[in-house]
Amino acid sequence: MRIISVNVNGIQAAVERGLLSWLQAQNADVICLQDTRASVFEMEDPSLQLDGYFLYACEGELPQQGGVALYSRLQPKAVISGLGFEMADRYGRYLQADFDKVSIATLLLPSGQDGDEGLNQKFKFMDDFTRYLDKQRRKRRDYIYCSSFYVAHQKMDVKNWRDCQQSPGFLPAERAWMDEVIGNMGYVDALREVSREGDQFSWWPDSEQAELLNLGWRFDYHLLTPGLRRCVRTARMPRQPRFSQHAPLIVDYDWILSV
Repeated sequence: MRIISVNVNGIQAAVERGLLSWLQAQNADVICLQDTRASVFEMEDPSLQLDGYFLYACEGELPQQGGVALYSRLQPKAVISGLGFEMADRYGRYLQADFDKVSIATLLLPSGQDGDEGLNQKFKFMDDFTRYLDKQRRKRRDYIYCSSFYVAHQKMDVKNWRDCQQSPGFLPAERAWMDEVIGNMGYVDALREVSREGDQFSWWPDSEQAELLNLGWRFDYHLLTPGLRRCVRTARMPRQPRFSQHAPLIVDYDWILSV
């Protein structure tokens, strides 16, 4: 099973850069998009369909903000939108497809990069999502959360980490939250199950210098329930081609998707 996750920073701009033709050639079973900035109606446009895939989308109150979408080769048994708390549901930040024994979700956190109010919203989301994850651990199925967390967990996840310790995305409180989820709660970071290499980034500031010097951050994850730990075969984030400030995250699992 191959799952691709990518934060597109607006679906229309990403499509203009060749996103759909690239995705069509990747042989993925499920594709999770974050930050589509499009309404469900707009996502139904024929120009945004992929041949051989079902498309599901979720929008917020303001379609030009947030929004997530999911393409699947198999028609899921059920599709669920929302997490049951305002910061997720108001902005269309969560969509889940249920298959046999596994659910695959696309998730977008607030970036927290737009001032104190935005950072407070991010922390509120983290608190609410932690409670949600705690409840999910009791369920008899596995979950894959394809997530734009906008948090770099470890020092190896940021270039020049010493200079970034007071920057949103690498604040001590954000990293402590990742420690709680991946450490104490037992969730699994798919990339780190198969690679401990540094300089594996999924987001870069919008500047020529950032590109040239690879001044990246790892903001994007596949977060797994513990039962899937040994199913991760490969994980990679190709720098090129890129369709937004984020690189795609491609993970292959030793799992056959079925309904």
